Amino acid sequence: MSPSSWNRKAAAPPSSAPPELDVISLGRRVRHLRKAAGLTLDGLSAAVGTAPSQLSLIENGKREPKLGLLQQLAAALNVGIDQLLGAEPPNRRAALEIELERYQRSAIYESLNLPKIRISSRLPMDVLESMVGLQHELERKLNEQIATPEEARRANGELRAMMRERNNYFPEYEAEAQKVLASVGHTTGPLSQHVIADIAAHLGFSLHHVGDLPHSTRSVTDLKNHRIYLTQNQRTDHDPRSVLLQALGHYVLGHQTPKNYGDFLMQRVATNYFAAALMLPEQATVDFLQRAKQAKEIAVEDIRDAFAVSYETAAHRFTNLATQHLDIRTHFQKTHQSGIIYKAYENDGVTFPQDHTGAIEGQPSCKQWTSRVVFDVADKFRAYNQYTDTPAGTYWCTARTERSANGEFSLSVGVPYAHVKWFRGRDTTERSKSTCPDESCCKRPPASLASEWAGNAWPSARAHSHLLAAMPPGAFPGVDETEVYSFLQAHSGN
Repeated sequence: MSPSSWNRKAAAPPSSAPPELDVISLGRRVRHLRKAAGLTLDGLSAAVGTAPSQLSLIENGKREPKLGLLQQLAAALNVGIDQLLGAEPPNRRAALEIELERYQRSAIYESLNLPKIRISSRLPMDVLESMVGLQHELERKLNEQIATPEEARRANGELRAMMRERNNYFPEYEAEAQKVLASVGHTTGPLSQHVIADIAAHLGFSLHHVGDLPHSTRSVTDLKNHRIYLTQNQRTDHDPRSVLLQALGHYVLGHQTPKNYGDFLMQRVATNYFAAALMLPEQATVDFLQRAKQAKEIAVEDIRDAFAVSYETAAHRFTNLATQHLDIRTHFQKTHQSGIIYKAYENDGVTFPQDHTGAIEGQPSCKQWTSRVVFDVADKFRAYNQYTDTPAGTYWCTARTERSANGEFSLSVGVPYAHVKWFRGRDTTERSKSTCPDESCCKRPPASLASEWAGNAWPSARAHSHLLAAMPPGAFPGVDETEVYSFLQAHSGN
């Protein structure tokens, strides 16, 4: 996949510093100009007063000439200094030589422990074409392997560590969201679809609701015609406002094609954060939370109701602002009814289960935790609150369950015991004890059950076929590129 196919043109940042000299490109240009002038290395050497061996190093991109020598070379080759330093290769062969030389100096090539090819005028053109083609194919294969499950888990673990270090607060995204809100005059209160439409128009996009959105996408942005395509289907697990705001977030934040899976995940975090910062503006939300803290009545459902967002969005937004503005450390979980953690964040020392890569997502949550116990609570209208004693200390958590196309999920927010005094529901009498990661806590069946049934049970496991299915490769894992391009082509004339 060509990265430029997804990228909009970005303006180069202003800079007063001269660009870094590309010695490989310069060397090939000097060689081309020398031969075009009918000069040998010895002839050019005599003209500029430099040994032929030194000129050979320059032509092979292994030495950076000083400014005085550059001026002498330009004069001897009868060209201006700008032409000598030009960015574009003089011809196709020079472009291939430059690309092959750069590749042979890369870390990827070094890791292969292969001998290097001497690039000279005697190297046949078809060999050059083949070598550069092999390079492109190797890079494509490596990119396909980027989003393997283990690589994804590692990238997710690294991202979560960064989020913890920053207390899940990103002032740069807050600032961009504030600029957008100011442009349409919105300061507080629920963000209506009318205001969101104004935001899209301000950014130069028209909105199009269609019935044939590619199945692998939630939205598609046409950067050529400045259109955003959204589904007409109202039966979705995602707030349509959030889907649109995330699509706009990629544009506002200047995202380019992800370089790897970690970059892809970081962009998703950024656009999710940006969308939440628009729906729950920082100053208005902080004012609301500070009043609730003063009254010792902080409750996620109150945030949800005040800004007309989902419980999950309200919980996420609380984690963005709690430590930065309220000095409250916290953790968050989204757990499937099967017990598997889908999303998690913590900066309060709670001990989440994790695999050898440091990833939490995909691990089973302790059966004694609020995130699991809440599934068995009969009253689904009220938030369920519980204290849990763990090896890392006592935590208070509040949780609710929500249904989706993928089943029932619990959404829980928790804090260490020292911070519970600020929250509604702190008077709960519900309490449990977890000794996880000790396997005797909930991973092994009780001895009485094991002695009765061990060796006498043969369950037929539910196959999670999606874990084995091949994911379409590319810069955007899971997205069918052909389907997206065909969709845009079909709608481009509308």
